[in-house]
Parts: sequence; C-alpha cells; structure tokens
Amino acid sequence: MAQIIPFRGYRYDEASAGRISDVVTPPYDRVYPDVQQACYQRSPYNIVRIIKGLSEDGDSDQQNVYTRAAESLEKWIAQGILIRDEQPGFYAYHQTYTFDGERLTRKGIIALGKLEPEKVHAHENTLKGPKADRLKLMQATEANFGHIFMLYHDPARTTELALKGFIESHSPLIEAEDMDGNSHQVWRITDATVIEKIQAALDDKDLYIADGHHRYETAVNFMNECQQKGWQAAAPESFDVRMMTLFNVAEPGMSIRPIHRLVRGIEGFDAEKFLDLASEHFHIDRHDTADAMMEATRRGRERHTVGCVAGEVMATLMLKDVSIMDALVGSSWSEDYKKLDVTVLHAAILERLLGIDAKALEEQSHVTYTVDAVDGLARVKAGDEQLFFYLNATSPGEVVRVADHNEKMPQKSTDFYPKLLTGLVLTKMEILKSSR
Repeated sequence: MAQIIPFRGYRYDEASAGRISDVVTPPYDRVYPDVQQACYQRSPYNIVRIIKGLSEDGDSDQQNVYTRAAESLEKWIAQGILIRDEQPGFYAYHQTYTFDGERLTRKGIIALGKLEPEKVHAHENTLKGPKADRLKLMQATEANFGHIFMLYHDPARTTELALKGFIESHSPLIEAEDMDGNSHQVWRITDATVIEKIQAALDDKDLYIADGHHRYETAVNFMNECQQKGWQAAAPESFDVRMMTLFNVAEPGMSIRPIHRLVRGIEGFDAEKFLDLASEHFHIDRHDTADAMMEATRRGRERHTVGCVAGEVMATLMLKDVSIMDALVGSSWSEDYKKLDVTVLHAAILERLLGIDAKALEEQSHVTYTVDAVDGLARVKAGDEQLFFYLNATSPGEVVRVADHNEKMPQKSTDFYPKLLTGLVLTKMEILKSSR
C-alpha cells in the first residue's frame, strides 16, 4: 500500500533564477532536440542542463553530460539558485488545461513514496536504453528531478477535502506555464494535521504508475546498488524513496491522449496487399480524407477500430471478432488486456501482418510513436514513413484494470496530458556511505 513521506524539497529561488516558467521542462523523454535547444536558450539555470544536457566535443568517462549535471546541481545549490525548504511537507500540485474544448484542473500531491515495487502496479513495458541513461544520471547526482506520475482510487476524494481549505485561503508558492500554455501551481503543505489526514487517506490505497515507468525502475535499481554497497539512508530523502505525484482517478481532470504508431522499413510493402490480408479479421472501410478516417476511428471506439494511412490509401480496420485475440495473444492473458486497442494493433496487425515482433519493438527498428496525428500524416505523405496507425486513447479505467492483473501494456500505450513539469520541486539524497 502507499507509504508516503513529507520531505524537504529543493526548489528554484525566483529572485535568483528568474521566472519559473523559464527554468522548468517537460519530462526528459519529451525533451526532443528542438525542445532541448529552446530550454538551453531560455535560461542558464534551466533544469534541462541537468536532466538532458548537451554532449560536448571531448566528452569522456571523466567528463560528460552526467558529470556536468552533478556539477551544475552542486553549483546552483551553493549559489542559492536552488534553495531547500526548512520544514518537511507535501506539495499540492494543480494543473489547469484545455482538453477537447473543456477547461479542466487535475489535482495531485507531491510526496516521497517508499520504493516497494512489489506493491506498485506498472502497466507498461520498459526499454533498456532509457533506464541505463537515467541510472547514470542518478549515480552522478544522487537526486530526483522528475516525478513519477502515480494513480490511486479514492471515490471519497479524501485528499482533496483535506487540502481544500488551505488551497482556497493561500496563494500558490510556485506558478509556471508550460510550452502548451497550461497552468501549473504548487502549494507547500506543512500542517501536521493535514499531512496525517493525507497519509491516512492513502495508507490502504494501491498505487499505479501512469507515467515514469523507466524512472521508477531506475530508482529501484539504484536502491539495490546502494544496499549492495552497504550504504544506508541518512535522512527521509534518500535512495529508498522516490519523489512522486499522486492523482486520484476518481477526481475530474484525468485526461489521456492516444499515442499513434508510424511504421518504416517493411521490405516489399504494398498497401493493397496489406489491406487484403487484414480483411480476414477486420472490416475494412476506405475514406476520402484523413479527417473522415479519424472520425470513423473515434466512432468505432467500442468495436476496436484502428485508423490506417499508407501512401494515398486511408482506411479504418474494425476487428470482426475479439475472440481471435485468444489465439494471437494467448489464453493466459486477461480479457481486459486482450481488448485493448493497442493490443489489437500490436498482435493482430504489427506482428501478424507486418512481422514486427517484440524484439523489433525493443530494438525500435520499425516503429516510432507520436501524439500528433497531423505530424504522423505528414510524415507518411512525405514518404518518410510507410504507415501511420491512428488510435483511440486508452482510458484510466483500462490502465487500472490491466495493472490489477499484473500485466504490462505494450510500450507507449498511454499519454497522460498534460505532462508533469520537471524542476518545480527536486530532492537530493542523503546517504551514509559506509562499506560492508
């Protein structure tokens, strides 16, 4: 169950660092090269310089992006760019944003969570490369920068009620705007009674990783390393906990975007032959425009419909009979898993029809991902990709149900929106490094 701990966070001193909006970033896996460059230009103290720094000529084992990250962190603390709160507390975190034309606020709580992987439900598979990268950063800095986006289920909304009075009567400690114009606000909660109410409300709740699977597994790997060395936690902020933000799926404001697939490198690919093969298990409807294809996909959500663009061909593929998934996936998997649209796409289309198996996905040799349908369509039209698959979004309920079966969805099955900003609150580990 959820063991959450108040902590003394580090945060930017706006008087020294400048506007908070200029020093925060999206999570590291959303820091694409153009975003990285923009963050570098925005501020000399932008957190991107730590979480995803630029490589330099002459980098080596002794001097590289990870050692520079550690140097920047220590320098910014020494200079007062980053200051540490004097009292331990929780941090209430609100994100206000527009989604499908509706203005929403998602409300969470930033805390340290005990690293207990056997009690935390993951829903996505991970890749070796990102975990190795994050581990090197953690080894160099001994700090947490990004959040693990955690879900729990509390229909009584106890945490929100415990925080409501404080938030309504206090201004946010931190305010920032992300690159999409979404608002991010943070309040520091130090009242012992409120902290105890929040801990009690979450004590019997299961936790589900919504976003940050690589970072959570990396934190567990680093904890194991520390324990093998005989190191010990010297404070609540150490290697046996991880900074996370917890959101109640029973609260309004929980939005997920679909992550679409782009396919390349299929030798001898022919769109008409592909659709002919697909017609064995899918109803095929052709469309004159991409908009019509996407609208038909959305209308067919309850019947496992996938949109497809290949060259000039635009079509929707609607599964004829979900029972075929038993043969394609195997009877050991739950019905909840087999009915996911991403499972249908991966098992019945990518692997069965295109030969893209789990190994190819792990190697990232044929499939790339995008949340931007317009970009995906343009890349196929330009000939950069052979196929674009347009998906409906996975729901929060599907995430929880699959995780309850201790099953993992295909990688990149969910895109919770908006992302949690990196740099609002940080933690630095205190470790007693006595050897065995």
